[in-house]
Amino acid sequence: MEKVEKLLAEKLLQISAIKLQPEMPFTWASGWNSPIYTDNRKTLSYPEVRSFIKIELARLILENFPEATAIAGVATGAIAQGALVADQLLLPYVYVRSTPKDHGLENLIEGNLQPGSKVVVVEDLVSTGGSSLKAVEAIRQAGCEVVGMVAIFTYQFPVAIEKFKEAGVKLITLSNYSAMLDAALAIDYIRPADVATLAKWREDPANWVPAKVKAN
Repeated sequence: MEKVEKLLAEKLLQISAIKLQPEMPFTWASGWNSPIYTDNRKTLSYPEVRSFIKIELARLILENFPEATAIAGVATGAIAQGALVADQLLLPYVYVRSTPKDHGLENLIEGNLQPGSKVVVVEDLVSTGGSSLKAVEAIRQAGCEVVGMVAIFTYQFPVAIEKFKEAGVKLITLSNYSAMLDAALAIDYIRPADVATLAKWREDPANWVPAKVKAN
């Protein structure tokens, strides 16, 4: 599994699905300063990477959640990924909106999810865990059991780990922030001096201040 984590991290860095800028951080919608920006939608444009992710996510589900009878993607980033995985496994598929549709049937879950289904949720990225667990709650409210969640990548935030534990959801990811740092260093994407800065951000992202800002 460690080999897959690092290999996928390298692929994500190479296609700029993950960008690292410890000295020129990004600003997230939350207002957080961040040395990393992740957009796993980019993987869909690269057939080899797209296929790798599809096959490996399907493998995780078969190995860890063989009882699954349906797959649910989380809107919007994991809609396509979830569909690809469901097709690979020949299982029914739905996706969960962040908010109910504002017209028509006002659906929160799109597709035909049979009550009593044993569902594996597919995510593209887990940050604080809020949106991912909202999807879990919607599926549970629909009378189904969430047997677990798989995702392409996680930042491994302590707050997310605690939230998943409290919600009783087993999360398994293909790659993660720690493996990404190892991969970035191995391919000279970052300097050894950057590792400590990048590791510190993950510990407390809400209060992290870039070194250049501190110096000013």
